[in-house]
Amino acid sequence: MSAHAPVVAATAATLLFVPGDRPERFAKAVAAGADLVVLDLEDAVASADKAAARVAVTDWLATATGACAVRINADPAERAADVAALAALPASTPVTVVVAKAEQPGDLAALLAALPAGSTAVALVETARGVLAAAALAEVPGVVRLAIGTFDLAAELGIDPEDDEALAPSRGALVLASAAAGLAGPVDGVTGAVDDAELLTADTTRSRRRGFAGKLCIHPRQVPVVRAGFAPSAAEVAWAERVLASAQDGALAVVDGRMVDKPVVDRARRVLAASKTSENEEKR
Repeated sequence: MSAHAPVVAATAATLLFVPGDRPERFAKAVAAGADLVVLDLEDAVASADKAAARVAVTDWLATATGACAVRINADPAERAADVAALAALPASTPVTVVVAKAEQPGDLAALLAALPAGSTAVALVETARGVLAAAALAEVPGVVRLAIGTFDLAAELGIDPEDDEALAPSRGALVLASAAAGLAGPVDGVTGAVDDAELLTADTTRSRRRGFAGKLCIHPRQVPVVRAGFAPSAAEVAWAERVLASAQDGALAVVDGRMVDKPVVDRARRVLAASKTSENEEKR
């Protein structure tokens, strides 16, 4: 497994799912250019195929060169089997797990303790309990990111998963919890329409505006659209450069008719850092 996967998970903008029982797709998923490929042992795999999927995933992790994570099951018995399989990896092989239906900080800490040293987790919040526990989940040592599973959460809440207004409070809870814990912005849920680039662009733009910094993808075609949606625009980069040029001496300044102080400078630096990261990802 790529040793930098735990680092990538902390800042990834594009996270691409691939079914864990389809090993012939693993290399194709890595080649699609997502920041992080998520080998899925949960929803994408039928119950009868989960044991075979664990073997395929752990075999791949032993030799993979791309940044890969593993989504483990929410069902207690299946999750225990997932963790046991990953724990059997070499001690020098940290793994990043995407923990389905994360709800209990203690359970999350125990899970991480069972994995090879240096392993990390993305807590996938998909239930009302998970939303209410988001701040505590974000503080668990080894948790590098929060993510929201909008379809499962919407089903529990009895709302339409595509109703952005209805899910806004839950999304906001994850954004606040991430910021309070010093994590990067959380990862937003999937857009179910695989071939609707216009909808995907709108969803990604809205995610970024709400404070999210990544999005789950279910098809390689979604990856470049999501990446572009999270990259700062040329106008934003130009604004950031003007702000930093005006604030070089640390004194208050005015740019485009607006006051520039430390929070504005900090935002400008984040914009330029995000732009540089996006450029590096496009060159990979």
